[in-house]
Amino acid sequence: MISTTGFPGRHSVALLVLLTHAAWAGAQTAEPGTRPGPAGRLVSLSAATLAAGEAAQGPPAGPAQPGPAAIRLSLHDAIERGLAHSLAALLSEQRTRQAEAGRWTALGGLLPNVSATLMGATEKINLEAYGFPVAPGESPLIGPFNISDRRLAVEQTLFSWSAIEAARSGSARLSAAEYAHKDVREQIVVAVTGGYLQLIATRARIQAAHALLDTALALEQRAMALKEAGVAAGVETVRAQVQTAQERQRVLVFENEFEKQKLQFARAIGLPLDQAIELTESFPYASLDTKSPADAIAQALATRPDYKAAAESLRAAELSRAAAIGSMLPSVALAADVGMIGQSWGSALKTYSVVIAVHVPVFQAGHERARIIGADATLQQERAQLTDLKARIEYDVRAALLDVGSSGQRVEVALRGFDLAKLQLTQAQDRFSAGAATHVEVIQAQDAVATAAENLIASRFANSLSKGALARALGVAESSAERFLGGQQ
Repeated sequence: MISTTGFPGRHSVALLVLLTHAAWAGAQTAEPGTRPGPAGRLVSLSAATLAAGEAAQGPPAGPAQPGPAAIRLSLHDAIERGLAHSLAALLSEQRTRQAEAGRWTALGGLLPNVSATLMGATEKINLEAYGFPVAPGESPLIGPFNISDRRLAVEQTLFSWSAIEAARSGSARLSAAEYAHKDVREQIVVAVTGGYLQLIATRARIQAAHALLDTALALEQRAMALKEAGVAAGVETVRAQVQTAQERQRVLVFENEFEKQKLQFARAIGLPLDQAIELTESFPYASLDTKSPADAIAQALATRPDYKAAAESLRAAELSRAAAIGSMLPSVALAADVGMIGQSWGSALKTYSVVIAVHVPVFQAGHERARIIGADATLQQERAQLTDLKARIEYDVRAALLDVGSSGQRVEVALRGFDLAKLQLTQAQDRFSAGAATHVEVIQAQDAVATAAENLIASRFANSLSKGALARALGVAESSAERFLGGQQ
C-alpha cells in the first residue's frame, strides 16, 4: 500500500507511471520504455521525467489541473510570497521593533531631557504660612499679584556606569532581535521549499496514477479479448477488473490529497484559498559537492543567524549584569534652567540656576543586590543556551552532510534497480502474451516496477530535501537554497 501522507515517501506517483508504461509495452508491439494512452497512443517515459515529477506528454492530472485563471508559481515566487505574508515573519518583525523601543528606553538614561515652560499666574499668598511675621493689626495676605515666567530647563546625566551599560545592553538586544528575525526568514524559506517539493511529488503521483489506470483499463480489455478467444481463463478478467478498481481508488486519493496540500500551501504563502496554482518547476537529481565537516561547521558558526542572535543575547546579559553592579556606584547629574520672570512679560528679568548633584547609594534594602542576582542568573542561562546551540549546529551540519551523501548514493542504487525492474516487467508481459505465464506474474512484475520507481523518486526528492536542510544548517537558506537544489553552493 502506498502512503498518502508525508514526504518524500509518497513518490509512488511517477513510479507508477513507469510501471504502467512497461506493463502495456509487453502486451503490445511497442518498444520497451513506452506505455499506451487511453486511445492506444504510446507515450515515452524515462527515469528523468519520472524523477522530475512530470509525466512527459502524459494525460492531464484530472480535476486538480489549473484553469486559465491559475497563476504560474515558481519556487522563487513562492519563497518571496512566504517571506512577505508569513505570520511568523510579521510577528518577528514586530518583536524587532519592540527591541528597538527597548534600546531607546535604555538610551534615555544618557540622553539629555530638555523642556520649555511658559507660565502666567495670578497669586494671593499668606506670609505667615511661609514663616514671615506680620505686624499686629496688619493682614498677612499679599496680593493678588501676577507672575509671568518663561523658562528652558535641561537635565543631563554626566556619568552613570549603570546607565552606560544598560544602553549597551539595549543595543545588543536589538542586534539579537534582528538576527532572530533573519533566522525566522531562514525557517520560512525551508518550509516553503519543502511544501513546494511536496506539491511536485503529489502532482507526479497523480500523473502516475492516471497512467496506471490507463494501463489497467487496456490490460482489462486485453484479458477480456483473450477470454472470448478461449485463450485465458475467466479469473484473468476478474484480476484485471480488480486492478482497475484499485487504480481508480488511487487516482481519487491522490487528487484529493493534492487539493488539500494546495490549500495548505496557499495559506502558508498568503494566497487566497480559491486561487488556482500551476507549478512551473521540477527538480531533477543533481549531485552537490560538499565541504569537509570542519569547514562546514566553521561556516555555520560564522553565518547562522540563530547563533549570532544567541551570542548577542549573551552579550546583552553580560552588559545587564554590569549595569546592575553599576547601580551601586556613584553617579553625577546636571540640572539647569534659564528664563525670564516678572509681574508681566514686559517687566520680566532673566534668572537661571545650575545644579550639579552626586548620587552615592548607601543602603537600598537589598534591591540592588536582588537585581544583580537576577541578572547573573539570566547570564548563566544565556551561556548554557549558547553552548547547547553550538553543539546542535554541529549536529545539524554533520547530519545534513550525511543525508546529502547517503541520498546521492541511494539515487544511484535506485536507478539501477529501476532499470532491472523494467526489464523484468517487459519479460513478464512477453510471457503473458505468449501464453507462458498468467496475469499474476505480470501483476508481480508491475509491483516490482512500482517499488523500484518509488525508491527512485523517494531518493531523488530526499536528496533535494537534504540539500535544503544543509543550506539551513549552514545559515544560507534564504540566499542559496535554490542554488543548492540545483547542485551548486
